[in-house]
Amino acid sequence: MKTTALTQKHIKLGARMVPFAGYNMPLQYVGLTQEHLAVRNSVGVFDVSHMGEFIIRGNGALELIQKISTNDASKLVPGKVQYSCMPNGKGGIVDDLLIYMMDENTYMLVVNASNIEKDWQWISSNNSFGAEMLDISDNTTLLAVQGPKAISALQSLTSVNLEEMKYYTFERGTFAGYDNVIISATGYTGSGGFELYFDNAHADNIWDKIFKAGEKEGIMAAGLGCRDTLRLEKGFCLYGNDIDDTTSPIEAGLGWVTKFTKDFIDSKTFEKQKENGVTKKLVGFKMEDRGIPRQHYKVMDAQGNEIGEVTSGTSSPSLKVGLGLAYVNITFAKPDTEIFISIRDKAAKAIVAKTPFL
Repeated sequence: MKTTALTQKHIKLGARMVPFAGYNMPLQYVGLTQEHLAVRNSVGVFDVSHMGEFIIRGNGALELIQKISTNDASKLVPGKVQYSCMPNGKGGIVDDLLIYMMDENTYMLVVNASNIEKDWQWISSNNSFGAEMLDISDNTTLLAVQGPKAISALQSLTSVNLEEMKYYTFERGTFAGYDNVIISATGYTGSGGFELYFDNAHADNIWDKIFKAGEKEGIMAAGLGCRDTLRLEKGFCLYGNDIDDTTSPIEAGLGWVTKFTKDFIDSKTFEKQKENGVTKKLVGFKMEDRGIPRQHYKVMDAQGNEIGEVTSGTSSPSLKVGLGLAYVNITFAKPDTEIFISIRDKAAKAIVAKTPFL
């Protein structure tokens, strides 16, 4: 298994370490619920250095990105970030990703840890534009400092005005005494905060300085366990659960990052789906009966007919109710529609709900 530059920090903190996407990663430290609520109400720090980072640069960089991604990267300017998907040429999704415009003709793509090699091969195979590609994943530490008190926890460590940074923008500046740190107003929790990209060599010192600076805010280390419950409460898709090589962005409710103002892989397929409609749709749901929904649980109608499948589910630490995401037959996709989740062979009632759940 691979390790991040901060693995020893996690072990010393008593983290429960688990294999995830080929890495030895912290699942939780003091407990999932406590960490979840710290991020929702104060501030928590995630080591997400297992994520992949590719630099795409040169004269053909934008053309390559436009071909492989659903969103319109020509709208980006330096300092802006964009969420997008990579179609697989068969109507499915290779991965979802973030696209950073670093400067003219230079972009950074941030991809899921489990897909680094697959994504690299896919982008390379479509690079007929002469763009230069560089995989910096193994040299890059990525910390997500998330929560409503992230600004007050971090501001003393940088001259960048964090209060003025808008969502999905970034700046490169000095942070914790180190130059060229990418400070990005992004995250996967829906609680505000920042993601910090920097060289592995600085990881231990930056980690320590963040925790010292955030002491007064009750800063807490947070593991992958609550990262999942936090993203689910906001209805964010997870690759491998809610989107994959068999699902389209139109089915997944990602039409907002699928722009038909340009040609890209599968653009004609997705445009037809948008015009003609789809037979299944990713929806949020809340449990009415007791029970915790889990991935692959069957979704039924009142007569016991199978109408879909749960892709992600949990017991929400904030709302104290079971909730999840599921693909269902389009006729059951409207909010407030009654559905049933098969939990241990019993039909537990749920209601289709709009996301985010909170």
